Amino acid sequence: MSAIDDLPPLRDVIRSHGLSALKSLGQNFLLDLNLTSRIARTAGTLEEMTVFEVGPGPGGLTRALLALGAKHVVAVERDARCIAALNEVAAHYPGRLEIIEGDALATDFAPRAAGRSCIVANLPYNIGTPLLVGWLSAEPWPPFYESLTLMFQREVAERIVATPGSDHYGRLAVLTGWRATARIAFDVAPSAFVPPPKVTSSVVHIVPRTVPLPCDRRILERVTEAAFGQRRKMLRQSLKSLGVDPLALLEAAGIEPTERAEQVSVEGFVALANAFTALRTGKVSVSL
Repeated sequence: MSAIDDLPPLRDVIRSHGLSALKSLGQNFLLDLNLTSRIARTAGTLEEMTVFEVGPGPGGLTRALLALGAKHVVAVERDARCIAALNEVAAHYPGRLEIIEGDALATDFAPRAAGRSCIVANLPYNIGTPLLVGWLSAEPWPPFYESLTLMFQREVAERIVATPGSDHYGRLAVLTGWRATARIAFDVAPSAFVPPPKVTSSVVHIVPRTVPLPCDRRILERVTEAAFGQRRKMLRQSLKSLGVDPLALLEAAGIEPTERAEQVSVEGFVALANAFTALRTGKVSVSL
């Protein structure tokens, strides 16, 4: 483990502040500064960036972001025990670290975004997916951030980047694929954390599409919920819950009624959402 600044090693920080990871907060502390630096580098050039971080804990990733030149870091930490350690980081990087003690799920980042912004975080496992869905559901679009560089459990990461035909393909992959491009940058072994989780983690890099295919996000979510709610059934059956003739809906979208949700592309779901809107308004033609 190489030093990235002249602050104490993270193990010493944890010991001096009496910190221990809380399962109730989904905490697993990442202590390898080589890995935190790799996560920060995955986000790209940070010099002109306001970087938002969720769950900084003792500040390992925070330190990497600042050491690599982030203009300003806004760190949201729910665990009051970690604030003193983060204040030490703030003192070492005067004027560049803002610490918010609070719940990231209830924090609106957009008003604090100044100039170019991105989000980089080793997300607590128990709120990672809700946070991602919230960021991908931002209105207006494109959002305030230029990219998301986030760590998830490997299983969740696979659901984010999944393609049609995959067992992992579902509502999360459709929402992500519609509004962004996503890739798994690298995996992180359980041994890198304290305490080590029971699963491998993955860092995912997500870049918003400036102009996604035209679609009402709420309708797309409604259609994918119906389709994947009965994913093993043919769409002519699973889409009945939408309250319109599923055969007319599928014909308008150009999709075979015998297909299943896992076979339909993101573009196909957008077509279904637009067709659903058209059928409800009496306009049955659909164009992407």
